[in-house]
Amino acid sequence: MAGKVSWGISIPQVFFDGPIDMPLIERWSKRAESLGFESLWTQEAITGAVPILEPVTLLSYLAAITEKVRLGTSVIVAPLRNPIQLAKSLGSLDHMSRGRLTVGLGLGGNPNDIPPYGLSSEKRVRRFTEIIDVMKALWTQPEAHFQGEFWQLNGLKMEPKPLQKPHPPIWLGARHINALRRAVRHGDGWMGAGSSDTASFVTAVGQTKMYLEEADRDPGSFTISKRVYVAVDNDEDRAEGRLKEWFGKRYGNADMASQVSVWGSTAKVTEKLAKVTGAGAEMVLLNPAFDDMEHLDALAEEVIPNL
Repeated sequence: MAGKVSWGISIPQVFFDGPIDMPLIERWSKRAESLGFESLWTQEAITGAVPILEPVTLLSYLAAITEKVRLGTSVIVAPLRNPIQLAKSLGSLDHMSRGRLTVGLGLGGNPNDIPPYGLSSEKRVRRFTEIIDVMKALWTQPEAHFQGEFWQLNGLKMEPKPLQKPHPPIWLGARHINALRRAVRHGDGWMGAGSSDTASFVTAVGQTKMYLEEADRDPGSFTISKRVYVAVDNDEDRAEGRLKEWFGKRYGNADMASQVSVWGSTAKVTEKLAKVTGAGAEMVLLNPAFDDMEHLDALAEEVIPNL
């Protein structure tokens, strides 16, 4: 892969037109690694009508069939999880992948998703930050101690610790200004949402760099990344139409496709992605919405080398 930017790609995880195709996922993952993509990423939607595989389970499978490529979650909706169980699952996955895990965590976009889990949607930000602190304590302390509003640890032990030290990188999904502050305060990186456009990303990068400076944090220890939905097709109208169809099924908002996606010929896609990297993205998570195998080769061979 070319340049200083790291290139990741979203794992085929949603199958609207048929059963989950595990042979395709296996072929795709091995091909992506052989083409030089640095990281493979999942999404999460535990409930809902969209047929999507659970991220930790899927990455455990990929850990067994790949060798070097990093594996990441973008993002786990942390307030829906128990931090003790999540710390155990992710720590185990870090060993199963031989230290290739990046943990992407998010607050979640809809507070109404929380009550079906037997949880209150109140104070979900506090719950979110406590979850991060609890996991870090379990991953780094021989006997974890933590006193919070929702969780209290009094010498709780958890082994094995993650393979990566002090723990796998934690990147936080963020759009709002307060979420960017949280990412700087609690994370090792920030993941720009695929639902935000490039102009919004430019503004958010500037804010994040300001917060890093205010916190006296080394920018080199904090990764700025962005998910970008992409469709490579010389027929731009067809590409946009297919993106709208996919966004309508996935998010119930077909119009969002035109606002946040990159589509067109390889030259056009390259030009638009250059604006994302120029804005400060150090890792770009490419997310083809369809034709997963074909996009691997087109992006790796005709787009990324020109960036």
